[in-house]
Amino acid sequence: MSKEVPAETHRADTAEPSLPSPDDPKDATSAKDKETKGKDNTPEPSATGEERDGPISESDALRSLSGGSGHDAAERAEALRAGAIADLIAQRLNADASGTRIGTLALFNDAVSFGGGFHTDGGRTRTSGPRVGSSALPLDPAELADYTKLFVQPEGYDEALETLREQGLLVLTGPPGSGRAATAVNLLAEAMALDGTADDVCHRLLVPSAVLEAGWEPPVKGCGYLAELDDGPAAADRFAAVRQLTAVAAALRNARCHLVLTGGHDLAVVTAGPGGEAVARQSLAPVDPLAVVELRVLGHDGADDAHTDLRTLLESTGAARALAEQPTARHAVHLASVIRAGGDVAAAVTALRDPSDQVRAWFGRHHEPDTIAFALAAAVLEGSGYLTVSDAALRLRAALAEPSAAPPDVRFRDRLGHEQQWILLDAPKAEAADFGPPRVRFRTALLGQVILAYAWSTLDGRRDAILDWLRRLLSHSDLEVRARASVAAGVLAWADHHYAVHRFLKSWASSTSWPLRQAAATALGVAGSRPESAEPVWELLHGWARGGSSAYERRLAGTAANAAGGLLGCNSPERAVAVLRDALDRGDDWGTLPAVAWGGVHLMHQGQTGALLDAFLDWSKPQDLSPMVMKSLSAFVFAVSRPYEQPADGAAPHWCTGVPGVPLLLSSLPRHGGQIAELWARALARRPVQDSALEALREWIDDHADACPGALDEICGLLHNIAHRGGKHRERLLWWLSKWASDRERPSANAAKLRRRLERAS
Repeated sequence: MSKEVPAETHRADTAEPSLPSPDDPKDATSAKDKETKGKDNTPEPSATGEERDGPISESDALRSLSGGSGHDAAERAEALRAGAIADLIAQRLNADASGTRIGTLALFNDAVSFGGGFHTDGGRTRTSGPRVGSSALPLDPAELADYTKLFVQPEGYDEALETLREQGLLVLTGPPGSGRAATAVNLLAEAMALDGTADDVCHRLLVPSAVLEAGWEPPVKGCGYLAELDDGPAAADRFAAVRQLTAVAAALRNARCHLVLTGGHDLAVVTAGPGGEAVARQSLAPVDPLAVVELRVLGHDGADDAHTDLRTLLESTGAARALAEQPTARHAVHLASVIRAGGDVAAAVTALRDPSDQVRAWFGRHHEPDTIAFALAAAVLEGSGYLTVSDAALRLRAALAEPSAAPPDVRFRDRLGHEQQWILLDAPKAEAADFGPPRVRFRTALLGQVILAYAWSTLDGRRDAILDWLRRLLSHSDLEVRARASVAAGVLAWADHHYAVHRFLKSWASSTSWPLRQAAATALGVAGSRPESAEPVWELLHGWARGGSSAYERRLAGTAANAAGGLLGCNSPERAVAVLRDALDRGDDWGTLPAVAWGGVHLMHQGQTGALLDAFLDWSKPQDLSPMVMKSLSAFVFAVSRPYEQPADGAAPHWCTGVPGVPLLLSSLPRHGGQIAELWARALARRPVQDSALEALREWIDDHADACPGALDEICGLLHNIAHRGGKHRERLLWWLSKWASDRERPSANAAKLRRRLERAS
């Protein structure tokens, strides 16, 4: 704790007129009443509260600081609440990234290779072999054995097998990587065996849509056929004439053949439409990826000890967690192959969990506005309710797609398990305390960040649309949406800090809109939380704080002060108070006082009360009537007047012992009593700061002392500390306590108690 700096009594007393006597009614008026009788010639601000260029007077700044009035007061209050929510989100974001390597965001400027997750059939290379005409390719024995030897049957497998044998044709749909091809081959192999054609081989149709041609017949009779459709609407649209599949099924039965047509969500939608009633369909149920690994590694006869050892290996290497994040058969098969070969399991898990590889592969497969829009909306608004995310996604989709005359029939929820396998729709349990709408979340904590960075750095033709959409979210009526959008803007700044500053951050920081300025402050805090970008962000804030006296430059300075009081200040309090000083120390221009005062309050809420009080003591050390002294003390009085607001999620930081509705400095008296007493003494010794200091002191005594356990005793100790500093401090306190105690309209019992205790102590 900093050492106490005693108030210089002679300076304090010469700066103050003689105290009014309680026996002289005509002099018992408040200092504020006297102040209003002698106004200076400074022009009054406009009735609309519009900003003006040039220095702002002391009276205007103090009026703005104490009154909280103005045409934008409500907008400012909402923006500050959104900023507090954003700080909590950003703290969790940084905690998620702690100790985890996701690669530098510059990696998205490299050549993109589409490897990694979400590939149909595990990226299996098509085998070469004799072709049946030019339309089919037989599976060779090795590939067939790989599919069937250690296969884990999904739920509903037996029903699918019976349907295939009866109908001859089965449409099997499921997400990419879910084992569609393996399930199809096993169904065909068993169906052929049961029908007595087990000696024949299974063929892969090279052009699945060829079966829709008039008069199509199987190239080889008594055989099984696998037709694999690519995911996406383009391939599925070829099967829009679903009624033709009934003729295909008849041709298969006549030729004693079976065919399994595999695909994703779009194929499921097409075949479920009109005319699909007669087509046999099966949605592939997910299998337990751990069961796939066990069977692939240990076979059917693994001993109990071997199963235990394998489970231990999967837990210790993080493989079990990786498979929970990406629960697909394809990834389970890959990990099993590494374990069987005695490879580096930990390295394979690290590669599997690397979100950059997942994001590259996913964007390589998906280009449709519907899919991209929901992924980006989820990345920005992760943790929000499904309806909030889907509405935001629909607005982004409108910017990415060709305009249409009627609203599109987009159903994001139906596609989450297919195109968006990395997203979970968490439905709270009925007995949970937070029972409510389902929440949109990613399976892996870092995916949202990497998706944003990839889209921003790589989708060049869509950058303007993304930025415009993000900016519109910053004026959303839901403060949580605003907060998440501002944090997302900070993630975008990670990719290229210089570009982000000149592309959108500076224009937001200088805007006349409070939500945009608050968003810029939050985004800069997020951007500066990375070691590689911290120094450029601090230099930017210093430059803005030292700007001129135009309204534009004051807004930049105010944003700098706001950002310094946020996450940046939490990590570097010395640099934060330096930015606040740069913004405040502007001679006779008082225009930045409100922003610096608010920045100081935010810094206290970040757990840096000591650093802020030390700064106030240093800046007001001359104890004269210079502007910097008066501004510093005014900012201190503002800090002691601001009630503490509970964080949006109800979880206060471990350093914070604040009582909701009570100024944080009141509950901080036990730890910072010496600093607070010295600053109170300085503030009470000179006008016009004295007026607001007296108001704040009475609020502590009358409004807050009873709400904070032990506060009245702490205030009594504070008054004793001030009174013992000599000069007129004791006389002043006794006079005002007596006045408040005997106030005809609002007598103060607490003031009477404090006066008696202060008199006895003397």
